[in-house]
Amino acid sequence: MNLSGKKILLGITGGIAAYKTPQLVRLLVKQGAQVRVVMTPDAHHFVTPLALATVSRNPVLTDFYGTDGEWNNHVELALWADLILIAPLTANTLAKMAQGQCDNLLLAIYLSAKSPVMLAPAMDLDMYQHPVVRINIETLKAFGHHVIPAASGELASGLSGEGRMPEPEELLQQVLHHFLSKNTLQGKRIMLTAGPTYEAIDPVRFIGNHSSGKMGIALADELALRGASVTLVCGPSMIKSSHPSVKRIDVISANEMYKAAVEAFKDSDAAILAAAVADYMPESVSSTKIKKSEDKMTLQLVKTPDILASLGKMKTKKQVLVGFALETNDEEKHAIEKLKKKNLDFIVLNSLNDPGAGFKHDTNKISIIDRNFKVIRFGLKSKSQVAADIADYLETVLKNVQK
Repeated sequence: MNLSGKKILLGITGGIAAYKTPQLVRLLVKQGAQVRVVMTPDAHHFVTPLALATVSRNPVLTDFYGTDGEWNNHVELALWADLILIAPLTANTLAKMAQGQCDNLLLAIYLSAKSPVMLAPAMDLDMYQHPVVRINIETLKAFGHHVIPAASGELASGLSGEGRMPEPEELLQQVLHHFLSKNTLQGKRIMLTAGPTYEAIDPVRFIGNHSSGKMGIALADELALRGASVTLVCGPSMIKSSHPSVKRIDVISANEMYKAAVEAFKDSDAAILAAAVADYMPESVSSTKIKKSEDKMTLQLVKTPDILASLGKMKTKKQVLVGFALETNDEEKHAIEKLKKKNLDFIVLNSLNDPGAGFKHDTNKISIIDRNFKVIRFGLKSKSQVAADIADYLETVLKNVQK
């Protein structure tokens, strides 16, 4: 796979993450892409045009007119590009794009674009979560642009949380997926579950887990990118899908997820259950807040509905059912037992013993186990790369089902 002959216009705005862009350009060029770089004036504070010109092998543009007085034609630049990638995208430029403002060369190119647009917002976590920023992001998604979610980690402010621009290697994968996806799942209807479930104890408290929903949502985006019609049944999660065509059904409890998943599965070609569903729920839920009184409190718990087992019983020969297993010991043994018991076509296993895998991380390390108990092991990767590996395997299984 490479980007030979592809023309990518990289827009760089004035955020600290701009220091990563020479490496991004180098990776794109190494894959065979032609890269033109356009910077906003403020971006010059964080990365030099000389460095970017050297790795891109093209002059870097900022103003409508060059030093020789020649006009940098924004219409021609927009028409030249097969893809416009803006990374990092600051809150300021994001707002201008959402409102159609045009006060620099990059924005003029953007407003003249006929090519797909890919955006990587990057800013401090409170800015990233601000309601007006979220509205602007949703506006750009509604325009049909592909918005790459910000990563979590340490930020320039010293705080830690969502807002980081994904690493250049991750952005390269997003670009590769954009160009190399051939709508291989066009016409397929796929249902996914993602995130945790919350089982109420009273109006204030609940039983839950640490799942963020990142893995399932990354998988939903990957499948939608390949042309599938995706329904995402999602428990409580702040993570948003970056693909505008993903149909999301938000639920809270295991019972709600069960009902939504069963209904969606009826018309699905495949289902992938990545949610971390609570195994137990309180037998009764107090209608008022339980007051702290005794030193001990006993909760009577009952099993939640087993969504995966229920779908396994419903499944026809033309449907594919995939489960996830998160284990802490005897991982492959427990995953194979789950595969057999619940009538799965394959199961995705990850272990909490693997550094960087499991809940809340931006990375994951998985193994895929098929119906014949063959184990395919993968290394530690970003969750979007893991999603691509799972989607590749699903495509192979769906082809065999079709036969």
